[in-house]
Order: sequence, then structure tokens, then C-alpha cells
Amino acid sequence: MNLFEHISAAQSRLDSYICNYFSLPLDTDETVKSATFYSINNGGKRLRPFLVYTVGKLLGAKETDLDVAAAAIECIHSYSLVHDDLPAMDDDDLRRGKPTCHIAYDEAQAILAGDALQTLAFEFLSGHEFSVPAKQQIKMINTLAIASGLQGMVGGQALDISATDRSITIEELERIHRLKTGALLNCAIKLGALCALDVDESIMAALDSYGKNLGLAFQVQDDILDIEGDTSVLGKPQGSDIDNHKSTYPALLGLDGAKQRAHQFVDDALSALDKIPHNTDVLANLAKYIIERDH
Repeated sequence: MNLFEHISAAQSRLDSYICNYFSLPLDTDETVKSATFYSINNGGKRLRPFLVYTVGKLLGAKETDLDVAAAAIECIHSYSLVHDDLPAMDDDDLRRGKPTCHIAYDEAQAILAGDALQTLAFEFLSGHEFSVPAKQQIKMINTLAIASGLQGMVGGQALDISATDRSITIEELERIHRLKTGALLNCAIKLGALCALDVDESIMAALDSYGKNLGLAFQVQDDILDIEGDTSVLGKPQGSDIDNHKSTYPALLGLDGAKQRAHQFVDDALSALDKIPHNTDVLANLAKYIIERDH
């Protein structure tokens, strides 16, 4: 299979798991259930679940365990997008070419849907009987909590807000994106590895380096696409970073400088894969795709 067939297979597997959950007779309000499902079932590349599946299968994990970890991290990612789109945050009307949750429903339902997705992630991870020891299951929960919270995505989002309308250094910008975007991408890699037994520490270290560089490359390319992309392809308004006075790599380095930085991150990610004694072609192809994508 080529990269896109691998991604499509992961998307299908994850979507089936999510749909099965929401088809259950959940004891809840139907509107918030609908808004929550709308928020996690509206397209998207499913990049983080794909990383869970790819790394886990590389290391011999069971797919049924990977389904749970993949669903958990996608819940966190989806919740973050719902809240990011709110009027108090980025105030976006479009997400993946569709009305954002607060537009399709209302602001209160969007907040509740985000809250529901966040807690659902930990419901999935804590409620499943994994094939690995319980201490690894606890480590999964802890890893996702850290990557999602003050020392991860939430902290990065707060730093991003504080950087709006002021000049920052490239080091400050990379710290923002290491936490805001990179932490969750790297967490996906760790979750895939934690679903497997007896993973060598040197492999974990190499995967960590790959994940950190992949996350930064992803964010640089996002910043580039905000300038060069097309709204109809991006699925969100082109130029929104400029309109919101966000600090970006092109703003600090220029467009050519940002592209060079993205390529350097990818090169560093590929170098990390060279240290892993498994076939890492799919992960390598993903790193290259990150800076070739148009959305």
C-alpha cells in the first residue's frame, strides 16, 4: 500500500470505532450527543490516529488496542478544534469545509461537545482491557493527559494567545508549537508504542525525536498554507492567521525561510528513523508528505 492507502485504512478503522460508540443508546441529551458526534465525524486527515496505528503495528501491538488509543487521541484533537473555533478564541465559521460546531449548533452546545470529547478520551483509555500490563495502560492515560494539558496543548494555546499582537522570537514560536501542536502528535506516537510489549528505550528515544520534528514541520507547513493555500482546499479561511495577528514562521523568517525550516525539521525526523531497526518507510513517507500537502 502507498501512504494514502495506509491513511485511508486508518481513517476507516477509526471511523468505524467512533460510529459504533455513538450508535449505542447513550443516557444523555440528544442535542449534545449530536453536536459531539458532529465534531469528531466531520472529515479530517486523522493524522494522529494514523500515527498510533502505524507505530503500534510496527512494534507488534494488537489492532483492537490501537483502535482505543487512536480514538482517544482523536477525541482530544477534535475537542481542541471545537474550542479553538469559538468566538472567544479564533472565532472561525468553517472547519474542514463545514460550519464549525458553534455555527451548526450554538456556542453552549459547542463548549459542551468539546468537554464531552475530552472526557470521552479518558473513558476509552481507562475502560478497555489492553493486552499490555496495567502499568502501560496507566502510562497511556498519563501521557495523553500531559500532552493535552498545561504542559502540552493547553499551555501552547495559552502561549499562542499571549503572543498575539506582539513580536516574539523564533525560539518562543517553536516553544508555542512544540506544546500546541507537537505535544499531541508526539503523544500519538507514544500511545502506539505503549500498546506494544517490551519496546526498547533507544527505539522510544528515536520515535520521540521523530515526533518532535514531525510536529514542528507540520506547524510550519500550516503557517505556509495560511499564505499560499486555497480556502476551498484548506477547509478553513485562508489568511486567518494574518487576520488574527498571529505569530507565524513566515512572519518571522519570510516565506522562503519558513520553507527551509520545514525541510530541516523533516530531514531531522528522517535521521531519527534511521536509528530504528524496523521498516519505517511509512513514517518516512509521512514526514515527506507533511511539507508537500495542500491542506
